[in-house]
Amino acid sequence: MPMVSPSGALPFHRSSAVREKEELLSSTNPGWFQPVLVPIPGVRSRRLRILFPSLRLRRQRGPLLLCFACLAVVVTIILVSRGIGRPHWDQDSSEEPPTLVFRREDLQRIWNWEIASGHYPSRQSIPKEISLSNSPANPALPPKSRTISPSRYRPPSALAVSADTDTLGVGPKRTYLDIQSPPPNVSYPPRPVPGSVADLDVVMKHCDFSQGKYVRDCLEVLRVGAGLDNNKRTRRGSFDDWKYIYTEDTNSTALEQTIDQQEDPLQPPIYRPRVAAKHKGEDDDPNAGLARKRGAKWEAAVSLPPTLTHRPAASLPEPCDMDNPRVFHMFWTGPFTDKPYLALLSFLFTQNTGLHEPHNAPAPSVCRPQFWMWINPGPAAAVPNPNALHDMFAQLKQSPWAAPFLHPRFHDVITFRLWNTTEQLDGVPEIRDEWRDLRETLFNSGGHVISVPEAEGEEEESTVEEGEEDTTASVHSTNKGDGDDLLHRTGSKSSTEYDRLSVILSDMARFVLCHRFGGVYLDADTILLRDWEELWGWKGAFAYRWSRLEKYNTAVLRMNRGSALGSFLFRTALRNGLDFHPMTVSRYTKDAYLEGLLLRLPDALFDGAWLNTEFYQRDRPPQPYFTEFGDFFDTPEQSSAAPQALGFDGFFKGSYSYHFHNFWWKPFDPARNWPDLGPHFLAGEMAARRALRAAEAGQVLTTDGADEDVGVDAEEKEGVEDDKRDLDWAAVLKRTFESYIRGERANMYGEWLVW
Repeated sequence: MPMVSPSGALPFHRSSAVREKEELLSSTNPGWFQPVLVPIPGVRSRRLRILFPSLRLRRQRGPLLLCFACLAVVVTIILVSRGIGRPHWDQDSSEEPPTLVFRREDLQRIWNWEIASGHYPSRQSIPKEISLSNSPANPALPPKSRTISPSRYRPPSALAVSADTDTLGVGPKRTYLDIQSPPPNVSYPPRPVPGSVADLDVVMKHCDFSQGKYVRDCLEVLRVGAGLDNNKRTRRGSFDDWKYIYTEDTNSTALEQTIDQQEDPLQPPIYRPRVAAKHKGEDDDPNAGLARKRGAKWEAAVSLPPTLTHRPAASLPEPCDMDNPRVFHMFWTGPFTDKPYLALLSFLFTQNTGLHEPHNAPAPSVCRPQFWMWINPGPAAAVPNPNALHDMFAQLKQSPWAAPFLHPRFHDVITFRLWNTTEQLDGVPEIRDEWRDLRETLFNSGGHVISVPEAEGEEEESTVEEGEEDTTASVHSTNKGDGDDLLHRTGSKSSTEYDRLSVILSDMARFVLCHRFGGVYLDADTILLRDWEELWGWKGAFAYRWSRLEKYNTAVLRMNRGSALGSFLFRTALRNGLDFHPMTVSRYTKDAYLEGLLLRLPDALFDGAWLNTEFYQRDRPPQPYFTEFGDFFDTPEQSSAAPQALGFDGFFKGSYSYHFHNFWWKPFDPARNWPDLGPHFLAGEMAARRALRAAEAGQVLTTDGADEDVGVDAEEKEGVEDDKRDLDWAAVLKRTFESYIRGERANMYGEWLVW
């Protein structure tokens, strides 16, 4: 019916009785919510119906809104005062629970042991929280007057102590080198000087991401300082500030320069613990200010061996320092593939292995590094197999990717070793009597535990008498199925079928191997890019930075055999569930103020693309420019001319290695996915090519690979038109290393392989 407006205007009509009823109800009894129709982009005929709180609360609106406002203020005050989501154990504004189980006295002993053993060739100060009252004598550091500066290792703390402590340099003098190849030998860069040392303080000055340094600039300093830009130098001016490689003068001594600084010239400095400022209720507490792990007791006094003697390389009776073995460790689970194959090839192509010398050449005057490839042939959680050692070598001989490295020519530099979890953990004195208590939670990564049920019929581990060979290993039992579940997985076939147990096991294995044998651990997705001579010369322990975060990435890990730092890490890990995830290890060293003893190097040295893949430094990226790690295997078309045009020489030149971050399932060279090492290893190449063709044809080869339907003619001619037109970086590096083994080119230092 028509209605008349109060103002006397013309009457208006309802469009429908239903709408009139709805308006009547809403006006007499308004609800808490009212519908609002929102247009849908691209759809003109429909609207999206969304319920919004109704503001038609009449007289109750004012008091109700006031109550809501008061409640919001109270909640905000509570959250700000207590911290949103902060656990009750956090009293020092830290984000994670403390892990510390060692007293301050033990932390002081660890610092003193490492310094006295020559494992701290750095001028960075000891954190004030360690509370040393005297400057320890540092035999790896020459004397130098300097003012105390804030330490970059010092995390925030509530301790009210005056300042950090400097070490007292009493070591040999350093001579910083200008490394270049003299004419006419200018086609290749020179090998590093034997016994030279990298001054990682200088490296940090030019490469530290925390100080705004770019990877691109860091790599230039690394290239110039090592002479890798040989015959291609375009910079002008003095390079003194970029010199980071030095040798130690064996004829110099700093003792007479420091006599007046010592309390007794005939005795080493006396270490008097400096007591930290006392907090209320903490009278006479020598550990005041240290955040102990919740519910844990302090560890018994750490047992340390006698300190080592720091000796310059030139003073050694033989080229190799027995206290600091030059061993690269790598851990591999499952069938051997092109990934460890390329890692080993990069080792032969870059390191000073002496393969350019004849067999009957005199003993080398340099220390040859070795590569120990640790093999766990079966699943990480498999039961022991008494024939593991025999089976491992049988599988390696049958693998075209592994068999070439069993050649006698590589016998002195490449060794395959069987990984045995029980044997290795029993070989670590700090945990050998207690690790079995954590057997059910052995696979612990960042606090996330993967429980492994005990296998049926599994017997207790057999004991091995001294002098006997232990052939027991954690390999797949022959009576088990080949399921692809998490517990039986060997290798990673894709990003969804990931062998997580092996990754967790490798987190622990790297610390075990370095602590037991010394040396450097490398993840299997690592490619070496230059000689590590001067890194071996630096006697301290190191890993590298987790991209933008001030955490460790232990894809590269250097530790000294039987060190005090290693003892600390294993005892601390034992009290924290044997968790060796790099993020957890970062907490161990930070809570104990030991970050200076495990130096966190910039990732530019080992992982040049990481910052770019996380959207950092894209305004001035290094060469090559990867926006994601997959660009290494599938180079974008816009930059796909670079790999062949620049080759190995244009791939993160200056970095010591490159970490391509997994991608186990991606072949390096899809067009030629087999080992191409020339006539010395033709049988393995043919076997790999048959297997590849059989897989493409959906057939299964016999054990000897002699299926006639998928045979490969050794004289078969290949044309370049059959190859991929634009080769990716991964393929170019693989083919470069292989051409060195085939004898078609020299290695990166101009040395030819002599068979």
